[in-house]
Amino acid sequence: MLPAASIIEQQVRAALAEDIGPGDRTAVLIPPDAVTAARVISRQAAVLCGTAWFDEVFRQLDSGIVVDWHVRDGDAIGPDQQLCALRGNTRALLTGERTALNYLQTLSGTATRARRYADAVAGTGVRILDTRKTLPGMRLQQKYAVTCGGCHNHRIGLYDAILIKENHIMAAGSIAAAVEAARAAAPDLEIEVEVEDLDELEQALGAGVPRVLLDNFSPGRLREAVRVNRGRARLEASGGVGLESIRAIAETGIDDISVGALTKDVAAVDLSMRFAG
Repeated sequence: MLPAASIIEQQVRAALAEDIGPGDRTAVLIPPDAVTAARVISRQAAVLCGTAWFDEVFRQLDSGIVVDWHVRDGDAIGPDQQLCALRGNTRALLTGERTALNYLQTLSGTATRARRYADAVAGTGVRILDTRKTLPGMRLQQKYAVTCGGCHNHRIGLYDAILIKENHIMAAGSIAAAVEAARAAAPDLEIEVEVEDLDELEQALGAGVPRVLLDNFSPGRLREAVRVNRGRARLEASGGVGLESIRAIAETGIDDISVGALTKDVAAVDLSMRFAG
């Protein structure tokens, strides 16, 4: 889901402050009333994402800048394709160019990677989920990009769901004790338990949790987990998942696969802004 406009405004304001500081020392070389037309071009095939942040950069710098998009978030784009046209104050265009493109390139990179994973499991009914392994300060932006690429969001942070992992279980004493404490502390939140073998899976199922994360299970063990589960909980596979292995994992009968690489291994899409001569 696209973050609220107020959140995007805050994120962009911080990004511009980081780049501009007390002022753009190069843009002031241009006459203050100069007006320029520009366009953004893609240099490679990708999935577009980040137009709201791009627009907000120029809105904050000069609300008179007009941005005319030819594509939308989630669209497939190709090499040498014009994505948008801009016209407005030259100084503002120059000042905002890098920040705007950084958003567009990074979020398009996340969406593009997500689309590859979604395509790899097409037809299986399995959902590909992101994780909390996001770039610092880019959590909401990247999770939105994941959905533009056709994948799905896991919990947003530590506050909107409970995921009981190995160290939580060790600290609580057992899976049952950790689940009991979670229900007492946050009865309205969904609880998921991470397990490392079939015995722990049985313990989690015995505790009645609605979701179980199967950590580093082989395809054979995943199939066995599906048999043991008998539909009692939603099963999620995680750990060491790549494009070369994800189809085989999806075909074991599990429900979800979480992939940290969607957001942590980001290659920015190659885009450029070209000013009219």
